[in-house]
Amino acid sequence: MSETAKRTRETEEFTNLYFIHPLSAKLVSRLVNTKITPNMVSLTGMIFGIVAGFAYYYYQTPSMAIAGFISMIIWHILDGADGQLARLTGKFSEAGKMLDGMCDYVAFASVYIGIGIMLSQQTHAAIWPVILVAGFCHALQSSAYELHRNEYDFWGYGKEGAALPEITRIVADIRGKSFFSSLLNRGYVGYVWVQRRISGIDRNFRRDLREALKNNPDKTTEIRALYREVFTPALKVWTVMSANYRTITIFIAAIAGQPIYFFWLEIVVLTPVLVLLIRRLRRSNRLFSLRLKEIL
Repeated sequence: MSETAKRTRETEEFTNLYFIHPLSAKLVSRLVNTKITPNMVSLTGMIFGIVAGFAYYYYQTPSMAIAGFISMIIWHILDGADGQLARLTGKFSEAGKMLDGMCDYVAFASVYIGIGIMLSQQTHAAIWPVILVAGFCHALQSSAYELHRNEYDFWGYGKEGAALPEITRIVADIRGKSFFSSLLNRGYVGYVWVQRRISGIDRNFRRDLREALKNNPDKTTEIRALYREVFTPALKVWTVMSANYRTITIFIAAIAGQPIYFFWLEIVVLTPVLVLLIRRLRRSNRLFSLRLKEIL
């Protein structure tokens, strides 16, 4: 497996680094010379996510909870494989990114709905507002986490494929597209807009960093190394938002017979953590800017 097809090591949490993505890489090595596309892999992963939702509807039966967990693990492996396959074959696009993100949300939405239906039958329909708020919080947390992983790749290593998409360019690309591609692009515009609004990205910081790299080409390596030094510790903390940890937590809560605790975790624990992480990001921005002046 080419190193360029893999995620940057610093952006990965433990389970991806040592379990999920090695399995994804083995799968990709078998798919790379076939006609299977990254989008096909994404959609197959989504199917397993839907299967997980069905299984978790019966979470009170341990074997079904285990089946739900295994289905989600398979989804994670496929979710890692689609990106690796896209980077390895060069078959990546904005529409593909949007499809990948949509499949991720469908997988988790299926699990939330499956558990939610059972909980509402056991308790009361009033449980749905809690689940909907948890799902909304999940979407915000996950989109912010993914954006910061890409920002690290872009600024820390100069990976152009991780560049923050320009909304005007995505809108321009809609013209002449098929209905399905156009629909994906329009959805991607909304997704990018939300990402930018809730992730704590500072336009002025990005502008200054871009100008520093442009005006000091002889110090590009030094600037990127400084970026990695300052932002790596914060990035490690961002992994608490990883989908993998959510999958594990859902399974533990389901086996314990109290999946409602997972939804409250999303709302009352991870959402405040997101706020704290954004504040830490701003401190890291200030620290980087100060240290950048020392090397320019």
